[in-house]
Amino acid sequence: MFTGIIQAVGKLAAITPKGEDISVTVEVGKLDMSDVKLGDSIATNGVCLTVVDYSDSHYSADLSLETLQKTGFAHYQVGDSVNLEKAMLPTTRFGGHIVSGHVDGVGEIVERNSVGRAIEFWIAMPAEISKYVAEKGSITVDGISLTVNALRKNGLKLTIVPHTGDETTIADFHVGRKVNLEVDVLARYMERLLTSQSEQPQSNLTMEFLQQNGFA
Repeated sequence: MFTGIIQAVGKLAAITPKGEDISVTVEVGKLDMSDVKLGDSIATNGVCLTVVDYSDSHYSADLSLETLQKTGFAHYQVGDSVNLEKAMLPTTRFGGHIVSGHVDGVGEIVERNSVGRAIEFWIAMPAEISKYVAEKGSITVDGISLTVNALRKNGLKLTIVPHTGDETTIADFHVGRKVNLEVDVLARYMERLLTSQSEQPQSNLTMEFLQQNGFA
């Protein structure tokens, strides 16, 4: 589990084909690796990856074909910068929102505009996830917990303040870039709750029946 508060910006040092899969090696930049161990999870541009090898300066992880098909990793190249966040601890300050590291879809930057010291982005998102996105709600973009400032059909707007631009890769986003999107997990659970209620068998027990039979 993650919060979407980026801890460091790393760099893809190697991408190694493994049949239909790949493995990646990530230089971790300022990310503190002193408490990392094999099997730990590190969100890499919002994708939860399992550490299979590591040192103070890097870690390696395997990516399945499913991950390549569902995320922006299919478009990445050696040297690309990536947002990094280690899995949260029970004592972690919850500064973002609940992030699972399971990407729901790949979006595309379609507009970039400067507004004062901020940057505004419009992102086109897949139609199948747009129903989970709410104005002033939370969304994860390449691992960054962000607030949705406006919506249009299959599109969302973000307003990025200078600090976020300085601490993540988002200041380098350009029109045409593919980005990993994860919707707020609470929206997913709400949909499931409402759907499961509608699937429950309807009872024939009514107030009229109870009154007729002396129960009310």
